[in-house]
Amino acid sequence: MVNLTKYFITCVLSYCFLFADNNFPYVVVLGIAQDGGVPHAGCVKTCCSDKWGSSGKQLRVSCLGIVDPKTKEVWMIDATPDFPQQLNELTQNGKYKLRGIFLTHAHIGHYTGLIHLGREVMGAKEIPVYVMPRMKHFIGSNGPWNQLISLRQIVLNPLEDHGIVKLNDNLSVTPFIVPHRDEYSETVGFKVSGLTYKLIFIPDIDKWDKWGQNIREVIKDNDCVLIDGTFFGRGEIPNRNMAEIPHPSIEESMDYFSVLSGEDKSKVHFIHLNHTNPALDSTTVQWKTVINLGFNISFMGQRFPL
Repeated sequence: MVNLTKYFITCVLSYCFLFADNNFPYVVVLGIAQDGGVPHAGCVKTCCSDKWGSSGKQLRVSCLGIVDPKTKEVWMIDATPDFPQQLNELTQNGKYKLRGIFLTHAHIGHYTGLIHLGREVMGAKEIPVYVMPRMKHFIGSNGPWNQLISLRQIVLNPLEDHGIVKLNDNLSVTPFIVPHRDEYSETVGFKVSGLTYKLIFIPDIDKWDKWGQNIREVIKDNDCVLIDGTFFGRGEIPNRNMAEIPHPSIEESMDYFSVLSGEDKSKVHFIHLNHTNPALDSTTVQWKTVINLGFNISFMGQRFPL
């Protein structure tokens, strides 16, 4: 009960920050679902069946926004299939200026929203898109993405592993390579650094022991980590060999993080949840287990001051 109370206090504080009159930069969660969103195309099972239609609770694809209210500048991390709604929320209906998009990798939930920058929709002008080398090659070598480049609707800005990108005097973003299924591009997570706060975002990764860094030390060294929570546990997708999609399950991660202090556990927020993940529903045993063990499930609209 104590941890549940703490979780709801965290939610209330996040919403209080939403309406606070201040000029502090912040990160906002624009989506929490895996690439296909919720409800998921073709899914008529109980996890999605009641979410179809206008009255259903739809969850957008995992995405973060970075906001500097003082300069009225915003940046996105990943361009998802829900790009139109997420861009409108992030820019507050055009009041803030989109200054760039950072891409984690070339799986469909993380870059395909770029299509809305094209002449068929926004007809954007030289939007900076920050990419790693293989991601740059992928976008530059394949349509329709390379048309965005030739028409100067996007400008690709190269990233390098652990290379700091300074956004303005208050903010910087640092990419770091993580292991994942890299058919078309490398995969990165990002560290967002502000005036007083450091936030880690890793929406996709393979098992923690495949990474060259110790995730437990990463948690200790930062103020908040939003990490891959795609699946809750084994057998979640009965007709698939889950060894072929080796995300660390939430159960595995919680076990791996069990040695952390309560303070460090509270920094962990699971994001990028598949439509099958029971932790998406706050009435389930699984969701309550996460909260009672001292961890968190991200939610749309959640804000972290930087």
